[in-house]
Amino acid sequence: MFISHVDAHTLFNGQSVTIPLLQLDKPPRFSLDLSGAASLLGGDDAVSAMAAVHVYGGRRWLGWYNTPGSFQIAKRFSSFAKSVTLRGKLSQTFFSKNIETDPTALFGTVDCKGPKFRAAHSGTVMQETGYVAALLMKECAAWGSEGRVVPGRRTQPVGITIADLGQAPASEMHPAHSNAFTLLFASVPIAVSVGTCALCAVCEDWYASSLILVGIVASGISCLVLGSADFVFTHPEPAKGSPAGDGIIGSDRDIVLLRGTEGAVNSITRGSFSLRFSSAAHYTLIRWCSVLFFIQCISQLLLIPQASLFGQLMFLSSLGVSALYNAWLSSLDKEKIHQKLVFERVLENPTLTKYTLGTRTTAVVFMLLVLQPQDPTGLLNELLPNDTKVWKQWKATILEQLRHPRDQYLSESKIGNLDVFTQQEQDLLHLLFEDARAAYNGYREHLGIDSL
Repeated sequence: MFISHVDAHTLFNGQSVTIPLLQLDKPPRFSLDLSGAASLLGGDDAVSAMAAVHVYGGRRWLGWYNTPGSFQIAKRFSSFAKSVTLRGKLSQTFFSKNIETDPTALFGTVDCKGPKFRAAHSGTVMQETGYVAALLMKECAAWGSEGRVVPGRRTQPVGITIADLGQAPASEMHPAHSNAFTLLFASVPIAVSVGTCALCAVCEDWYASSLILVGIVASGISCLVLGSADFVFTHPEPAKGSPAGDGIIGSDRDIVLLRGTEGAVNSITRGSFSLRFSSAAHYTLIRWCSVLFFIQCISQLLLIPQASLFGQLMFLSSLGVSALYNAWLSSLDKEKIHQKLVFERVLENPTLTKYTLGTRTTAVVFMLLVLQPQDPTGLLNELLPNDTKVWKQWKATILEQLRHPRDQYLSESKIGNLDVFTQQEQDLLHLLFEDARAAYNGYREHLGIDSL
C-alpha cells in the first residue's frame, strides 16, 4: 500500500501544526530471494568436477564457467591449505621445489587400501598394499565366475587370476586420460556462462553481469592453479640383484598371482598417485582461490536479488547448465578411469588370465605350481594354516613331491603305512590328495605343461 501525501494536524502549545508524513513512492530496492542461494547448491558435484582437472588432459583450461557450489569448494580449499601437516611443511620449505601431496587430502576421496601381499621368492610380506593393488583386485573380482574352470571337487570356489606384468614401468610417470567428449561438453557451460554475462551487460544489468563474471573468473583461475600440479605415478626402484617379484595378493575368494620383475610387481604393491607442485607457493595460491570462492558466494547471495528479473534468469541459467555439466563429470566412474590409466598407460596392458578352482586346497596347490617358489613351506603354511595330523602328513608329502617331482605326482601312494590313521582321517587324506591332483591336472592342461 502506497501513501501519496497526508497532512496530520496536532496541537503544539495551543496552536495547530501541520506535520507532513513520509511519502513512499516505491518499495525498497533491497530484498533477499532464493536466486542468490542457488549458488550454494551442487557443492559435491562441483568438488568432484574440480578433482577431474588432473585426470583429463587439457581440463585445466576448461574451467571458465560460473560453477555452483562455491561455498563447498571454498571450504574444501581452505581446509586443505590450513591443515596442520601442510603448514608445518610450508614453514620449512616455502621456496623448495617439487612439493608432493596426496590427491585425497584435497578432494576428500577415499584412500582405498589394497590387500595383503606375500612374495613367493624373497619372503616379503606386506600387510597392506596401495591403491593400485586395490584397483587390480576390483578389476579381477568384477569378472565373477568367468574364466577357465579347473575340474575337480567343488566346495567353496576360488578365483585365481594370473597377471603377467612384463617389463617394469618407469619409476615416475605422468599418466593422463584423453576424452574428446569431455572436452566437447566443457564448451557448453563455458559458452552459456559467457553468453549470459554478455547479454546482461548489453541490457545494462551490471549486478547480474558482474556476478556471473566473478563466478567465471573464480572457477577458471582455480582450475589453472590446481592444474599446474603434475599428476604423478611413482613406485620405488628395486635393489640390484633382487629376485623375481612374483607374489600373491587377494582375499579368501579372489586371488591374483603377480608374475614379473621386482620393479613390475612394485608398481602394483607400492605404486601411488600424487600431486606435485613446482613450489610450496602454490598452496598459498590455493588459499587465495578459497578466498575468491568465498567472495563469490557472499556477493552472489547478497547482490543477485538486486538484479532485474531478466538478470536473475540469466544467472540461474548459467548455474543450471554448469550444474548439469558438473553432475555429468562427477558421475563418471573415477575408479574405471584410474584403472584405465594404470593398465594402459603404466603397465601397458598386462596379460590377465583367470581360473576358477573348486576348493581352497586345490587353489593353493595350483598357486604353488604356478609360482614355483624355492621354499614353498612358508607359503603353504600361511595359506593353509591347518595343523592336524592329517594335514601335517598331507603337507609333508606335497612339499616333498613339489621339491622332487616323480611318477605318481601329488598322490598318497608314497605315504606308506596308512594304518596309523582312522578311516575318517584316511577319507579326508584321500580328498586332499584328490584336490592336489586336480590342481596339477589343471596346471598341466591350461598352462601347457606336460610334466615338471
